[in-house]
Amino acid sequence: MLGPVLLAAARSDSIRRIVAAAPVTRPVVERFVAGERLAESMAAVRTLAARGLEVTLDHLGEDITDPAEALRNRDAYLQLAAALKEHGLGVKAEMSVKLSAFGQALAGGHELALKNVTPVVEAAAEAGTTVTLDMEDHTTVDSTLAILADLRERFPQTGAVLQSYLFRTEDDCHALAGEGSRVRLVKGAYKEPAAVAFQDKREVDKAYVRCLKILMAGEGYPMIGSHDPRMVAIAQELAHRNGRKPADYEFQMLYGIREAEQQRLVAEGHRMRVYIPYGTDWYGYFMRRLAERPANLGFFLRSLATRG
Repeated sequence: MLGPVLLAAARSDSIRRIVAAAPVTRPVVERFVAGERLAESMAAVRTLAARGLEVTLDHLGEDITDPAEALRNRDAYLQLAAALKEHGLGVKAEMSVKLSAFGQALAGGHELALKNVTPVVEAAAEAGTTVTLDMEDHTTVDSTLAILADLRERFPQTGAVLQSYLFRTEDDCHALAGEGSRVRLVKGAYKEPAAVAFQDKREVDKAYVRCLKILMAGEGYPMIGSHDPRMVAIAQELAHRNGRKPADYEFQMLYGIREAEQQRLVAEGHRMRVYIPYGTDWYGYFMRRLAERPANLGFFLRSLATRG
């Protein structure tokens, strides 16, 4: 299986250097990453908004090694919030954050991440938008959900991400299906042990549907993070079955993937949000996108062949 190999490569500094140095890499990465600078991300927001799409912005930066990096990531998000406010784009764009980028994995990481992310959530509110806490590997779930609970005391619109491949996620869906809760449901993109997560794709898909049923039947706001046509169709049926209007849920897909499907959903009157990553630390994100779908890896390899 290539997936685990690519996920391991995502954490390899030596492979990072090889991939980054390859002449073909940059034009291929541009399919999945909006750019390295804030101005490029703002341009992408305006372009997608003109097509009827909404966005969530992710400043790339995870697996940090010292508190100074956490502060730099905090400041990058504060600059992003200021740009959204300046350009009046808060209504079209929210922000996604990985708490590892704010120091969650460092010594005293829980308190450090909460301290660093709080001003970002405050700035987002001032810009007329909100923040969703991305979920990472299973060891971070309890800390992430505890930080979510703290943030929601002042900012109840703060969102969370849940991953269907974890055994615990159905219980987490029940806990987060209440009024005002925003939950992005995804299948999961990290290599997890069999002790905590489903390994078979069919079981992950079944778990996704079970979780989606819980969220759609609840009083919160489900965000369907999937490119799988079956899951999109199931979500539409569940929304109808539970009497949800288009404003009561949304679909989310990654920048550069299934763009025609994104436009189709918009044309049908659905809310469609595109996950836009930007920043210089694109390598780990890029490798996970290759690992998730063979089509993504094929795209990269074909580009290597045609541009080599």
